[in-house]
Amino acid sequence: MSRRHPADLRAALAALDLMPGELVRVREEVPARFGVSSRYARWAGAPAAPPTGPGPAVLFEQVTPSGGAAEDGEGGEGGEEHDASAVLMGLYGTRRRAAALLGATPAELAHRLLDAVAAPLPPVPAADPDRWARSDRKPDLTTLPVPVLTDEDAGPYLTLGAVLATDPATGVRNLSIHRMCVQGPDLLTIWMVPGRDLEQAHRNSLAAGRPLPVAIHLGLGPAVLLASCCPTSLVPTGTDELAVAGALAGAPVELLPCRTVDAEYIAHAEYVLEGELLPDTMPENPRGTAATPEFLGYQGTAHPALPTVRITGITARRGPILQAVSGPGHEQSVLLGFGMEAAVLAVLRRRGAPVRAVHCHTAGGGQLMVVLQWEAKRSAEDDALVREASQAVLEEFRMAKLVLSVDEDVDLESDQDLWWAMVTRWQADRDLLVLPDREGFPLDPTQSVAYSPALSADGRTAKAVFDCTVPYAQRRRFRRARFTDVPGSG
Repeated sequence: MSRRHPADLRAALAALDLMPGELVRVREEVPARFGVSSRYARWAGAPAAPPTGPGPAVLFEQVTPSGGAAEDGEGGEGGEEHDASAVLMGLYGTRRRAAALLGATPAELAHRLLDAVAAPLPPVPAADPDRWARSDRKPDLTTLPVPVLTDEDAGPYLTLGAVLATDPATGVRNLSIHRMCVQGPDLLTIWMVPGRDLEQAHRNSLAAGRPLPVAIHLGLGPAVLLASCCPTSLVPTGTDELAVAGALAGAPVELLPCRTVDAEYIAHAEYVLEGELLPDTMPENPRGTAATPEFLGYQGTAHPALPTVRITGITARRGPILQAVSGPGHEQSVLLGFGMEAAVLAVLRRRGAPVRAVHCHTAGGGQLMVVLQWEAKRSAEDDALVREASQAVLEEFRMAKLVLSVDEDVDLESDQDLWWAMVTRWQADRDLLVLPDREGFPLDPTQSVAYSPALSADGRTAKAVFDCTVPYAQRRRFRRARFTDVPGSG
């Protein structure tokens, strides 16, 4: 069996405690409504509005719950007073730290994900349930320290709630992250991407005449959370994300039966919200038009009608930690980016393209901006190959809007180096390839006919390849200066 990595959230935090500067503990009391988000904002990272920058994981040890959905447009407290609990933000706030939790560098993690998909390790029943001792709680969401990020938000949002459900028609499990708004003590609205696995399982369950049992997890180990964020092109329908997570962690994920619904849950989760995905719908924000900030940095728009989840039970580990992300911050983009990188790498490998590494930049939410690093060109034919493969990425991945191709001497993790390559290895009249009016992603506000009349519909976009690789025939003119290494100079 491969090397094991932190199995649960607490093991990940214990590892960070040994790394100076990687974990900050805030011990004074902080309110979940605006308090957590405002304190964390300086570390949130782009695309959050400046001044921000990558920073440590932050564990707020005493967060007072914000209650249910705001009672008015000004973010009223709602609910009653409850004891403070812990909230974690920023665990995946830098690519380096996120990869290190799984024993990898950012460049290695995409390859590790591909290996895990190729050789999954199925989950198993928990051998020692007492190891994950849990306490029963009243199914009252207002007792949890669920953050409210801005005064426009529809209410408290579960921003890293991982939903585990089994499709009754296929018997296949699905684990996926969804945005869920607290609408009352035992009620959530949930946004599901149309056509994806959870929505299909919901449809199949309703067709059979019953709601879909679900387990919503808050606070999971790094391997499980990363596997849940992988795109369908990497982990296709029929593949168990928990088996991918097991291979990534080096040990199978352990499962236990839920107590109030016919479902199972991940044993090491900090919180488990058991419930049923109902046929009923309701407005995401009954009091306004805003939802909560999106990962591209803009305030989200509330949906007029979303499915609802009725919570039937809540269990928690002793001293539970509720993990969340700041919607417009760096962290969500990091999580989305690693899975996208592996998916792009897989497509290019199938084409036989000599790609060295892939970096889905957080400035594009980990999805819209793809940086490709190529092996050294061996002939003039590679000039065309790089451009063709770069274009193929834009055609294959709806979310990808920009591809930036660079040579092997460029540091993918350095924005300075990427801009240097753009400035010194790119000319607009020969190195820019534009693909007009392609299927895109409507959360980008430029992808609308109001912004660009050349588009045929909202959600369409022009895509572009920026080829910043050196032409093979001119490679000698582009040799980078290197300092001579003198023994003892370090």
